[in-house]
Amino acid sequence: QVQLVESGGGLVQPGGSLRLSCAASGSILSVHAMGWYRQVPGKQRELVAEITSGRSTNYADSVKGRFGISRDNAKNTVYLQMNSLKPEDTAVYYCNAVVLTTTYKQFDSWGQGTQVTVSS
Repeated sequence: QVQLVESGGGLVQPGGSLRLSCAASGSILSVHAMGWYRQVPGKQRELVAEITSGRSTNYADSVKGRFGISRDNAKNTVYLQMNSLKPEDTAVYYCNAVVLTTTYKQFDSWGQGTQVTVSS
C-alpha cells in the first residue's frame, strides 16, 4: 500500500557532496517521522538522520555538521544533503517512513536502498 522510492546515490570523491531523495506514494493519509539509515556489509543498519512531521531533527554523531535532513510534506518526500563526505560514509542508504494509510493502518516502510560510495 505504501512505496518509498529513493534516488541520488552514486560515486563521489572525498570532500564531495550528494543529495538523496525519497518519495513516499500509495494510499497515504499522513506521513509521520521520516529518516535515513545506512548499512555496510557485516554491520547492523544504523540511523543517520531523522525528521518528524513538525521538522524536529536528530542526527548520528558521525554526521553532525556535515549532513542535513529536510522534508517536503506536500510531496511526502524526504531529502538528505550530504557534504564533506568521507570514505567511511560509504554504505547502502535506506529511507524510512512511518505512514498512516487511508484505511487507518500504520506502516513502518522502507525503501529499496541506494548505494553511496566515497572514494578517490
